[in-house]
Amino acid sequence: MKEEATFDAIVIGSGISGGWAAKELCDKGLKTLVLERGRSVEHLKDYPTAHLHPWQIPHRGRMSKAFLEENPLISKAAGFGSDTAHFFIRDQDHPYIQEKPFDWIRGYQVGGKSLTWGRACQRWSDFEFTAPQRFGYGIDWPIRYKDIAPWYTHVENFIGVCGNADGIEAMPDGEFLPPFQLNCVEAALQQSIKKNYPNRHLVQARWAHLTKPKEIHRQQGRGQCQARNLCMRGCPFGGYFSSVSSTLPWAQKTGKLTIRPHSVVHSILYDAQTQKASGVRIIDAETRQTIDFSARIIFVNASALNSNLILLNSRSSRFPNGLGNDSGLLGKYVAFHNYRASLHAEMPGFTDRYYFGRNPTDAIIANYRNLHTQDTDYLGGFTTFLGAYRSKGKLEAQSSGFGAEFKRAMTEPGPWQIYMYMQGETIPKVSNHVRLSSDQTDPWGIPRLITSVGYDENDEKMTQDFLRESEAMLEKAGCKNIETHDNKQAPGLDIHEMGGVRMGRDPKTSVLNAHNQMHTVPNVFVTDGACMTSTGNQSPSLLYMALTARAVHHAAQELKAGHL
Repeated sequence: MKEEATFDAIVIGSGISGGWAAKELCDKGLKTLVLERGRSVEHLKDYPTAHLHPWQIPHRGRMSKAFLEENPLISKAAGFGSDTAHFFIRDQDHPYIQEKPFDWIRGYQVGGKSLTWGRACQRWSDFEFTAPQRFGYGIDWPIRYKDIAPWYTHVENFIGVCGNADGIEAMPDGEFLPPFQLNCVEAALQQSIKKNYPNRHLVQARWAHLTKPKEIHRQQGRGQCQARNLCMRGCPFGGYFSSVSSTLPWAQKTGKLTIRPHSVVHSILYDAQTQKASGVRIIDAETRQTIDFSARIIFVNASALNSNLILLNSRSSRFPNGLGNDSGLLGKYVAFHNYRASLHAEMPGFTDRYYFGRNPTDAIIANYRNLHTQDTDYLGGFTTFLGAYRSKGKLEAQSSGFGAEFKRAMTEPGPWQIYMYMQGETIPKVSNHVRLSSDQTDPWGIPRLITSVGYDENDEKMTQDFLRESEAMLEKAGCKNIETHDNKQAPGLDIHEMGGVRMGRDPKTSVLNAHNQMHTVPNVFVTDGACMTSTGNQSPSLLYMALTARAVHHAAQELKAGHL
């Protein structure tokens, strides 16, 4: 049977934003092709470790010494182990060039990193959308909170986000399912912060977990989160959102979706006569055959750096330096989130209290820096994630050897511990960039990506401020043995890479317009992290999903009007 080659729309990538593009396009009746460079993954069928006990997993979840030596990069990833390794790449299979240290974490399969994402879902506020303009860094966003708010609602209702309406200006409320409740120590810290810092707010964070599924979630075949905290293995209950459990099956039910795995995108094809993109060229990962697919609109959702790579490699006589790159800014102003700083402390007391289940969410302190005015010697702000737990067994028992006394002691939980870590905004700058190698290619003959992204003085100042302020909050709450850490990890390990194909108003200073549409190639839309004008401090995936739904709505209108 001959493979179909012509579609209404092509989506490059099947992760968080690609899945949403597919769902929205198919819902609007458009025959859609999703291209995924990795293998096929189906909900339930392809979660091999979902129900295994620790003793049933090789090395109890750890990787062998040989694997770690062969894969020093991917094995750094949060949540990586023998129970989740099937959702991550291997280093040698997908080479790139680090001009500066940059740990590029990738998962190539249908569903992408939506299978292993952190699931935090805070909305941006207008503080983030207006900060570049107010404080004079980067360029102004072409949209404001009011433009994206209804699309946040659209996405939250479908994916299911648990949380609480807290009325915090810096973290707008959304459409929430019931939150996971704070435990007794988290609640005590909340009260201490409320007493000592009236402008700081510790609350239940917003997470993509179905604490109480609604009818729309049951229609997706998803069930309640079981608080197992084994999410990154793939959830057989559909308790957290992924494109494999939600958007892609939904799109498939329309009869309009074709998913093609093992499809390494080489480039987007440009038609000089129509001045639009005509399709996408792929290299079949199994046969190495080159195949062209045609479509009227194209959504680029390959994840930020791969989207940059594809666009840079989409060269033509009209665009010799990459598709839509008249400004010369394609690949520039790449940014990320700063995760370097963390704290750990002991909370005395509360030893008669415990908690039920394994809460898969952290609590959060909303950003309190540089909101209405710049109140620090650096730009940007940070989100604080935190949680409290009881250590496993009395600490004094852990060094007492073995035997009956040791066994009895280990059945009693130890003292309460608190952890905090930062998710800090970084400031986009032209020197932080990616580009294509002129002499090295990957296994498919595509130029390797060169990453040249690093920290700056602003990041250093923010890191130290976070540590000082967080330590002071813990001290005021009565914590003991407070330890502060700056892990100095390379950029990339945050897995929140952004930029390179930024949105803006002026084609001279940006690549995309307010609808994520290329200024000079109007039937190409970029709605993953590559589109970001600045990083904000919140987890970005919810914004990608909302931007995607909004962009599809615009694309469909333009298509219907005959403009595309």
